Amino acid sequence: MAVRPGLWPALLGIVLSAWLRGSGAQQSATVANPVPGANPDLLPHFLVEPEDVYIVKNKPVLLVCKAVPATQIFFKCNGEWMRQVDHVIERSMDGSSGLPTMEVRINVSRQQVEKVFGLEEYWCQCVAWSSSGTTKSQKAYIRIAYLRKNFEQEPLAKEVSLEQGIVLPCRPPEGIPPAEVEWLRNEDLVDPSLDPNVYITREHSLVVRQARLADTANYTCVAKNIVARRRSASAAVIVYVDGSWSPWSKWSACGLDCTHWRSRECSDPAPRNGGEECQGADLDSRNCTSDLCVHTASGPEDVALYVGLIAVAVCLVLLLLVLILVYCRKKEGLDSDVADSSILTSGFQPVSIKPSKADNPHLLTIQPDLSTTTTTYQGSLCPRQDGPSPKFQLTNGHLLSPLGGGRHTLHHSSPTSEAEEFVSRLSTQTYFRSLPRGTSNMTYGTFNFLGGRLMIPNTGISLLIPPDAIPRGKIYEIYLTLHKPEDVRLPLAGCQTLLSPIVSCGPPGVLLTRPVILAMDHCGEPSPDSWSLRLKKQSCEGSWEDVLHLGEEAPSHLYYCQLEASACYVFTEQLGRFALVGEALSVAAAKRLKLLLFAPVACTSLEYNIRVYCLHDTHDALKEVVQLEKQLGGQLIQEPRVLHFKDSYHNLRLSIHDVPSSLWKSKLLVSYQEIPFYHIWNGTQQYLHCTFTLERVSPSTSDLACKLWVWQVEGDGQSFNINFNITKDTRFAELLALESEGGVPALVGPSAFKIPFLIRQKIISSLDPPCSRGADWRTLAQKLHLDSHLSFFASKPSPTAMILNLWEARHFPNGNLSQLAAAVAGLGQPDAGLFTVSEAEC
Repeated sequence: MAVRPGLWPALLGIVLSAWLRGSGAQQSATVANPVPGANPDLLPHFLVEPEDVYIVKNKPVLLVCKAVPATQIFFKCNGEWMRQVDHVIERSMDGSSGLPTMEVRINVSRQQVEKVFGLEEYWCQCVAWSSSGTTKSQKAYIRIAYLRKNFEQEPLAKEVSLEQGIVLPCRPPEGIPPAEVEWLRNEDLVDPSLDPNVYITREHSLVVRQARLADTANYTCVAKNIVARRRSASAAVIVYVDGSWSPWSKWSACGLDCTHWRSRECSDPAPRNGGEECQGADLDSRNCTSDLCVHTASGPEDVALYVGLIAVAVCLVLLLLVLILVYCRKKEGLDSDVADSSILTSGFQPVSIKPSKADNPHLLTIQPDLSTTTTTYQGSLCPRQDGPSPKFQLTNGHLLSPLGGGRHTLHHSSPTSEAEEFVSRLSTQTYFRSLPRGTSNMTYGTFNFLGGRLMIPNTGISLLIPPDAIPRGKIYEIYLTLHKPEDVRLPLAGCQTLLSPIVSCGPPGVLLTRPVILAMDHCGEPSPDSWSLRLKKQSCEGSWEDVLHLGEEAPSHLYYCQLEASACYVFTEQLGRFALVGEALSVAAAKRLKLLLFAPVACTSLEYNIRVYCLHDTHDALKEVVQLEKQLGGQLIQEPRVLHFKDSYHNLRLSIHDVPSSLWKSKLLVSYQEIPFYHIWNGTQQYLHCTFTLERVSPSTSDLACKLWVWQVEGDGQSFNINFNITKDTRFAELLALESEGGVPALVGPSAFKIPFLIRQKIISSLDPPCSRGADWRTLAQKLHLDSHLSFFASKPSPTAMILNLWEARHFPNGNLSQLAAAVAGLGQPDAGLFTVSEAEC
C-alpha cells in the first residue's frame, strides 16, 4: 500500500513511540531494535552520538547525531520528542557503501534545562530509523555549570618550626563540574612533580612533609572549572627556627678576683622568623682552683678597694631615701590640688540659647530660667573614674518626665549628679542595651514644639526636629547615639554589607506629628543597576526589619530617604535604631574605602612602623581612627586616598617597594600583606589595617623614600609615594584636624535653623496653595533639584515645610541663605514682600 509523502513523518513518529513503549527502561548504551525478517546489517549504525555537555552561563549547547544507513533521525529529551523544526538535518551518501547517511543537530537552552525539577537530570537521546529497524543512541546529560563563590573551607595562617609537617586544608566551592584545585605559593604555582617535599591530597589539602625556611610564604588555594576561577583567602605560613646554644668556649685564665669564665652564643642555629631565643645565660664563671691563684686581702691596695665600695653603697642608700621623701611630699601637694579643684565638678552646656535683642522684642527665643531646680541632662553620661561605673539601658517609654510647670527650663549641674539621674530615668526598660562609654558618641537635649537639632560632632550624624514635630504642650528629652558595629549585632544575609554607621535616636515610641530627619554618611557608590539599598530598623524585641527599600518608597510610608553621593537623609515619624544596608546586584557594585597612612610622631628606636588603615569613607570612621592614632602618638604621613572596593570576592593587598637598602631594611617576610575580602565587605570590623615595619641601619637615618601600594586583586588600586623626614616633617598633620560642626551638639528653638522662623512661615503660607502659573512648592522643589520626591512632599500637610526641612538638614551650619532666597524670589510671586521681614518682625 502506498503512503502519501506528507503522512510519512507522522507514521514514523507513531512507529517510534510504539517501539519506545515496548523497549522498557532507557539505557545509556546504543540499542538496536530490528524489524522482524529484515536484514540486521542494514540497521542504523551511529557514527556520532550525543555526549554529556555543560551549559555555561546562558550559552546554548549543541548536540549532534550521525548514523548510516539512516532515513530519519529524531531527538527525544526527558521523554518528550523535540519539535521537527528544531532539528537541523544534513543528508549524504556513504562513499564506501553507498548507503544513505544522515546528520542531525539540535540546540538545548538553559531555559529548557531549568524546567526540569526534582532529582531528575536533563538528558537527550537520538533515534535513527532505516528500512530494517531503529537504533537508539546513548543518553547525553546536559547540566548547568556553576561554581559558587564561597569556599567550604579555607587555609589558615600557621607558624611551624623547622622540619615540622604542614597541612593546609582547602575545600573548594560547590560546583558543576567539580572544581579542580591548585595551590599558589607567593603567586607561583606549586608543582608537586618538581618538589618531592610537597604533595596534594585527594581532599585538596596541601601537605609539606618537612618545613623549610624557603616554605615561608603566602599560600592561596585556587578552585576553577569551565565557569569561573575562585581564590581563597591567602594563608601566611611562617617557618621559624628556635635558637640553640653553641658549645661553651674554653675557661679563661684565672683572674685577680680568683675567678675565671667561659661563654657561648645563641647561634647553633640562631633564632629565625620569630623563633624563641635561647634560654639561660651566655656567660658562666666560677672560682679558680689553680695553684696560680694565690691572692690575699692583706695588702694596702685591697683595703682601699673595700673601703671605696662601702662608701659608694652608703651614698646610694642616702640618695634613695632623699628621693622617697621628695616624692611623698609632691604627692601630698598634688592630692590637695585635685581635691580643691572645682573644674572637675563642673558640667557643660550642650543647649544653645539665642538671646533676645533688646530692640527686637518679637524675636522667637527661649529664655533660660536659672532660678528653678528642674534639671535637664547635660554633661558627661559617665561618672568620674574614681566612682562606680554602672551599666544603663535606654527606655522605650513614650515620654520622659516633662520639665516642671510646662516651661522650658535649664539648669547647670555637676556631671556626676546628672549622669546618675539620667541613668535612673533611662534604665527601667530593656530596649537598646549598648551605649558608648563617653559623651563623644552621644548627645541629648530637651525639646518642645519649636524643634531643634542634635548632632554628634565630626561624624556627619545629626537629627533635625522641625517646628511642630513635637505636639504643643509636650516636652521630650531626645538623644542621638552612634554605636560601634561590634557592640550591636546586625545580621547581614547573603551579599549584604553595612554602608552607614549604626545610629540610634530616641526614646522610641514618642508621638511625632511631623517627620524628623536623620542625617548620616554612607560609603556606597550609588547606582540603581549595581545596588539594592535598604534601610533597616531594630524593633523593640531586638530583631532587625527592612522598613524601606530605596527606589520603591510609597508616598504614604512612615519612612523616606534622600540618597546623595556620600550621605543619606531619612524622614521618619518613629524614632529608633537605624542602619543603611546594601546588597550588590553585580560585580560593578563598589564601596568607597579611605586609605590612611600613619607613623610615629617621635621615633626613639631603630624600628619604624607605618600603619595603613582601610576604612569606610565616612566621617565617623575617620574620627575613630584619628582619635585612636592620637592615643598611639601617630601622625598622618600622606594625603588620604579613596579606593573603590568591588564585590568581586577578591582580597585587598598591600606591599612596600623601593626601600633604600643602604639606609633601611624591611622586616616583612613575604612579598605582600593581605586583608580578606569578607573582613572589608561585611563592614562591621573597625580599625582594619596592616603594619609595615622598617628598620634603620643607623640611628642618624631620618629621610625615608619608598612606595606603598594598596590594591584589590583584579580591581582598583592606589599608590603612595612616601618621601619625608621622620623627625621633623609634619606637613600632613593638619589635614585631619577635627573641626567643630556648628558649635554645641544640641540646639533648641530658632537658633537651630538657618531660616528665620517668621520668614519660614511666610514662605510656607505662600507656596503651599496650588498656583496656576506654577509659582508654588513644586517649582521650588525643581529649583532645589528635589523634584524626584514630589509625590512624597505632596502626601504631607505642608509640602513646602518638608522641602525647607530637608534644605535645613542638608545645609546646616554652612548653608547659603542667599541662594535659597534667590530660588524663592525667582518663583514669580506677585507679592515680593512675602519673603522679606521688617526689623520689627525680626
